[in-house]
Amino acid sequence: QVQLEESGGGLVQAGDSLRLSCAASGFTFNNYCMAWFRQTPGKEREFVGGISTSGVMTVYADSVKGRFTISRDNAKKTLYLQMNSLKPEDAAAYHCAKARAPWSTVKRGRNDYDYWGQGTQVAVSS
Repeated sequence: QVQLEESGGGLVQAGDSLRLSCAASGFTFNNYCMAWFRQTPGKEREFVGGISTSGVMTVYADSVKGRFTISRDNAKKTLYLQMNSLKPEDAAAYHCAKARAPWSTVKRGRNDYDYWGQGTQVAVSS
């Protein structure tokens, strides 16, 4: 079955960096776009960024553009999120997600993704 497992979260200071990983199994990883979402208590899960199957195309939310970088290693079936210049408002549970279908383009909607990891917590102190 499809499994997504995030790791790499933690507590950092504002301005620091973190690298999140998402290990995937149970599906043909290189056939699907992948994405990162984040969620804080009481708020809807929001799109952070996504990446195409080959990694050539990446899409980011305006709030993280220029600071975050998504990448993938199809041989390792792993998705990454490099987060630089972290801000207190970046604190959230970060979830990786698999696209619902083998689309060629990255989509931003929550409903465009059908499997989610449990999340890894990122905390940023000011």
